Amino acid sequence: MKLKLSLPKTFDWVLYLIPILLTIIGLATIYSLTYYNNQISLFYNQIINFIVGLVLMTIFTFFDYRHFKGVGWILYLIGLVLLVLLFFIGKSSFGSTRWIDLKFFDLQPSELMKLFLIIILSKYLSDNFGKINWKKILFCFILGAIPAVMVLKQPDLGSFAVLMVSIFAVVFSAKLTRKQIFGIILATILIVPLGWFSLKNYQKERLYTFINPSHDKFGSGYNVLQSTIAVGNGGILGKGLGHGPQSQLNFLPVAHTDFIFAGLAEASGFLGSIFVIILFTILSLRIVNVANISKDNFGRFVAIGILSIMVFQYFVNIAMNIGIMPVTGIPLPFVSYGGSSMLLSMICIGVLQSIYLRHKKITF
Repeated sequence: MKLKLSLPKTFDWVLYLIPILLTIIGLATIYSLTYYNNQISLFYNQIINFIVGLVLMTIFTFFDYRHFKGVGWILYLIGLVLLVLLFFIGKSSFGSTRWIDLKFFDLQPSELMKLFLIIILSKYLSDNFGKINWKKILFCFILGAIPAVMVLKQPDLGSFAVLMVSIFAVVFSAKLTRKQIFGIILATILIVPLGWFSLKNYQKERLYTFINPSHDKFGSGYNVLQSTIAVGNGGILGKGLGHGPQSQLNFLPVAHTDFIFAGLAEASGFLGSIFVIILFTILSLRIVNVANISKDNFGRFVAIGILSIMVFQYFVNIAMNIGIMPVTGIPLPFVSYGGSSMLLSMICIGVLQSIYLRHKKITF
């Protein structure tokens, strides 16, 4: 009797291939942006981050995601402890204290907290599914507000926004009543204006710049103007890797992180930019599919939470690069330089694949 191996059919290979392709695009862009600026070490560091990320992605693929439910509170507390440690041993850069120096790696706790928060909210809501009242909804927002406020104090407005979006996404996916949804939206509308007073002066300046980028061309508006120039300079086909004047002559700030899309757009043009956007769109649809086929509410909530942080991050990053949203320190998943961001993104893909893998019986 011939044994037929059908294990590969149980994987969503597109869910693997797109992040790898996006990372390769990111590596090529980082190489072109750093080669002539004596920062080529960033390229090699990102290769290491990518390799470690692939290993973690594989590990979490075969790790049963349902085990996270049992350790949800432990992960949440670990995330809080790491955020507290930042205030004592954190490493500062560009006026923010976001990293813990592990000597071999700079850990950004807010990145880990994105996944840990999704896990604990998914656990709590799945345990209480069908009996979610106002008290439980309030508890969910308190769970999210604690780490979110700590992140805002670093200050890191971008990660704060990502955490808040993930809270809303997971809570709203728990089949709330119309009254509950309307109540949350109304409360948010009333509370958001109060957040203005918690912003730092430079964060308020970024909002002013968003409304009128030309009001301070050589100050707060500089980054946005240079980014939009770089995007427009790419034209239809782009200038080619290593040939974009905005990127290569250092007019484009932090081109390998926050403004990597502008560097990519200048090099590959409109067609290259659209290609990357299409890849992100397909990836998002694959994550939606994972959420839909999940066999349990916990897996569905986790998938929706991951979808929310992925979509929000790539939408905001691209939008701020083309000047239609305020500048925040939000990386472009898989593409921007950054160890913690890369590892979190790869782990998330592994968790999603684990959910997909277990929606049906694995056959050999």
